[in-house]
Amino acid sequence: MAIILGYSLTKRVTHYTQFYLGFALGCAPMAAWIAMTGKLAVFPAVLGLAVLFWVAGFDIIYATQDYEFDCRHKIKSLVVKYGIRRSLMMSRVIHVLAVISFVLAGALQGRHLFYYLGCLLTASLLAYEHSIIKPYDLSRVNLAFFTLNGYVSLLFFVFVLLDVILLA
Repeated sequence: MAIILGYSLTKRVTHYTQFYLGFALGCAPMAAWIAMTGKLAVFPAVLGLAVLFWVAGFDIIYATQDYEFDCRHKIKSLVVKYGIRRSLMMSRVIHVLAVISFVLAGALQGRHLFYYLGCLLTASLLAYEHSIIKPYDLSRVNLAFFTLNGYVSLLFFVFVLLDVILLA
């Protein structure tokens, strides 16, 4: 919990705040695994890395809305450091890394068809998310950030659950 609470403070310290938030949320799979098994393993670490990349990627998109405010008030972010256009390109690459990490996590756990369909659907939603956001038109940021990422969470969960229940 302390890690999450420290997120707001990072905006005064580093431009890499989106990665800090991703790290904070990416700790959840590792913490849950440790709570259930009493030990750390590679799988939850890779899953945590996937969450880190997914969160950092969508938080960069969300931060584009705050660019002018953050510049005026000396609040740090990747968007302030690199500008909107470059930050959106970085977000695309980071989301590709997220999908690769989700696929790798599945391979480490010996997942099956539904898991990988969930990865494919996640990749498709993230690609769509990036297709509707333009550096010169941020009017769809809320759709990308709230709606599409909500679908990513829900649909990936459903496909993982189907994989575990039907193909275990």
